[in-house]
Amino acid sequence: MNTLKKFLPLIVVIVMSFWAIKPLLMPGFFPVHDDTQVARVFEMTKSLRLGMFPVRWVLDLGYGLGYPIFNFYAPLAYYVGSIFSLIGFDTLVSTKIMMALGIILAGVFMYFFSKEFFGKAGGITSALFYVYAPYHALDIYVRGDVAEFWAYAFVPLVFYGLWKAYKEERWVFLGLGSLGYAGIILSHNLTAMMVSPFLILFSFALIISSYRKKRMKAISYLIGTIVFGVLISAFYWLPALYEMKYTNVSSVIGGIGANYVCINQLWSSPWGYGGSIPGCVDGLSFMAGKLHILVSIFSFIWVIILLTVRKKVDISRSVLVIFSFFGFIFSLFLTLEASGFIWNNIPLMQFFQFPWRFLLTASFFSSVLAGSFIWLIKYLPVKRFFPHFVLELSVLLIFALLFLNVKFFTPQKFLAVNSNYYTNEYNLKWTTSKISDEYLPKNTKKPKNAKEALLNKQIFASEETPIEKSSDLISLAGIAVLIVGIILSVKKRYE
Repeated sequence: MNTLKKFLPLIVVIVMSFWAIKPLLMPGFFPVHDDTQVARVFEMTKSLRLGMFPVRWVLDLGYGLGYPIFNFYAPLAYYVGSIFSLIGFDTLVSTKIMMALGIILAGVFMYFFSKEFFGKAGGITSALFYVYAPYHALDIYVRGDVAEFWAYAFVPLVFYGLWKAYKEERWVFLGLGSLGYAGIILSHNLTAMMVSPFLILFSFALIISSYRKKRMKAISYLIGTIVFGVLISAFYWLPALYEMKYTNVSSVIGGIGANYVCINQLWSSPWGYGGSIPGCVDGLSFMAGKLHILVSIFSFIWVIILLTVRKKVDISRSVLVIFSFFGFIFSLFLTLEASGFIWNNIPLMQFFQFPWRFLLTASFFSSVLAGSFIWLIKYLPVKRFFPHFVLELSVLLIFALLFLNVKFFTPQKFLAVNSNYYTNEYNLKWTTSKISDEYLPKNTKKPKNAKEALLNKQIFASEETPIEKSSDLISLAGIAVLIVGIILSVKKRYE
């Protein structure tokens, strides 16, 4: 009974995530912008069966010539999908399981992070706000950006690991935070770039708030979390950076054009399945979420009022609320044309391509603030009239969230297709290859039509380059040191 009670909030989060994954339980599949997901799971599985690990090269894509897609395109989600294929699941089913896991993990990891500050009710609220954020739905059922919404899942985990490593000074949480950061990098390197400045600021805030005697330990644990995350994922990002010059990957990196969001679109914009174009009328919706915006504003104003009137308010929680609010506002600001001076003067910003990608961090911070809302309402002078006010308002808020946002977690249409539709020779060598051919070597002669592509012979790259071998060793060394540190920490704790 105690075990059930302990895990009941987590069960609630998973069960209440049902409507976010419901379309994945339907037969067939649905069209998305990046309609390559099933093919990539198929190719990852094929390479693993040939004994390649880590997988860098696939055989059928690149117009049948093969190319090192997983040297450049973050591979973690596809490793997960391929595990289900290897144990006997159909490739399409494996892809759906991979996608559903990414959605559920977002709620699970957010629950653990938010619960640390705002209790179980706050943790559940944050988790469901995170799962049902409009941008999350956009990534899943419109863009089909599996890499980005898998990285979305790991964002709260790295913040949780950072906080716990600071609070308890234990290697096990340093390891957890490192795995979270590595998970972001290995899922979507652009999200890692996006989140890293916020992680550094969060770490800096924790270090500043530490007692002087504890400060050096805090610095070492917080820096260690990020450093080990970088080392663990080195087998992917190091070759990607070094070998990018041999491919056409740079061709997709360019100016952001005029793909800014209009401020009214953050509050309300029609839900669509088209593309992003200049101006205020897009085929995509860029809503931040009405409830997300309202609870964020309320939480910030209310915590400032409480701090001003010198109420006994927990400082660490209050700092997180203020930090999250400014993170939310700054993320939204970066989507607007008013932030153009930042985009135009920081070269690295060009890698993001679209300013609206920062709706990802906006969704994270507003979901944290939703949990803080549940913690803060207990300071309202209504408890003697409504003794269960916090619970009742939590339930009401969650049902309002579902009522407003579940409708976004719906594909444009369903297709009566099976795995073969995506993994037949024509689709792999021509249709899918055309969608993403920037990983081909420079000056590769591309086929003019499907007939030419189908005649191409596969090239199997069985040997790793020196940089790839070195990056593998760096990752193994990082993992080994981390494991030794955790073992010694656990041993010391129980001596």
